[in-house]
Amino acid sequence: MRGGKEEGATGGKEACIDNLLEVTDILEALINEELYQAVFSSPREKQKGSKLKVRPVLIKGEILFQETLYKENKVYHNNYSQDEIKKRMLLYITETFKQGEITGRDMSATILVSKKGRVTVKKKKNRQEAERSLAHNRTRQYVLEEGEPVDFLVGLGVQTPEGRIVKARYDKFRQINRYLEFIEDIIPRLPKERMLKIIDFGCGKSYLTFAMYYYLHNRKGYDIQVTGLDLKEDVIDSCNRLAEEYGYEQLHFEKGDISTYQGATAVDMVVTLHACDTATDYALEKAVKWGASVIMAVPCCQHEVNRQIACEPLSKILKYGLIKERMSALITDAIRANLLEEMGYETQILEFIDMEHTPKNLLIRAVKKPQMKGKVQDISETAEFLNISPTLQRLLQDKA
Repeated sequence: MRGGKEEGATGGKEACIDNLLEVTDILEALINEELYQAVFSSPREKQKGSKLKVRPVLIKGEILFQETLYKENKVYHNNYSQDEIKKRMLLYITETFKQGEITGRDMSATILVSKKGRVTVKKKKNRQEAERSLAHNRTRQYVLEEGEPVDFLVGLGVQTPEGRIVKARYDKFRQINRYLEFIEDIIPRLPKERMLKIIDFGCGKSYLTFAMYYYLHNRKGYDIQVTGLDLKEDVIDSCNRLAEEYGYEQLHFEKGDISTYQGATAVDMVVTLHACDTATDYALEKAVKWGASVIMAVPCCQHEVNRQIACEPLSKILKYGLIKERMSALITDAIRANLLEEMGYETQILEFIDMEHTPKNLLIRAVKKPQMKGKVQDISETAEFLNISPTLQRLLQDKA
């Protein structure tokens, strides 16, 4: 709540400090939408709070700055405008805290206040980040460009109304663009002379569902009907409201379970992102059953093979829980890809987003090629060697 009941960490006798002008200049330079965060610590009086953080947030299309005050085992949140937060942050240094760490996109600053009120300001340019960003921008063009406002990106808090990317959501912006690059590659495989039916299983908050609809319909001119399916009713209601707000007339969301979904008989494209464990298998089986031209899946939480795998030649490797878990996940996805190939799909396993952001970074992309069809039983020898019985293999047995 903006300007809530908790008055924050200001108040008390002002310290006599000697260079407020330099502190003011730092705040002017760093307190904007490109701020990463500011952290104030080393309180003069602990009862007023042990630590306070400030970060930019987008609320109803407006950039505000959220204070998070840690006080007596409780946390208080308040939101302020840019001018308001600068005044408050100046008071934090003069009255409440003896140390401030402010990190922006291109520069960071440390502010220290001695017992006698002497202020030391240390500035540091974030050269490595700036150089990486510059090199990245020179060599790569995003599908959705920074600086160009897109309704759903603004509504979901990724962009400001002016088209700037909110610093805290830059990873999401990169993920959305990476996803659209995968879709861009398969566009030639999608018919354009009729309406396309697309289903997104386990759509969640639907950042990528909205991105897909916007790109294919608004940017590329495809006549599409997109259905998002998820188990959380509140999420579904929220997504339907947003779709209506953006005017996305052929995008709607339904509550439903992947394994029992009966709402379609023919689908052109099936997407399933982070459907947990065997839910991915049921989505892939549905896609094959419908004869989908394109399948895109980002698996998650591959527990099934981890529970089953038992292989004496690999026992010395599999005795380490973490190794077993990661090997099981990779084996699961490799088997899924092989099974899709055997069902007539040209299949790739691609890196979705960088490992530094999440270990769930593999995307299975399959494009229907009927002439490739082989036999599902071809994977049986591998499954028997590992003593596993993957769900997708069982579901596809009668479709070989």
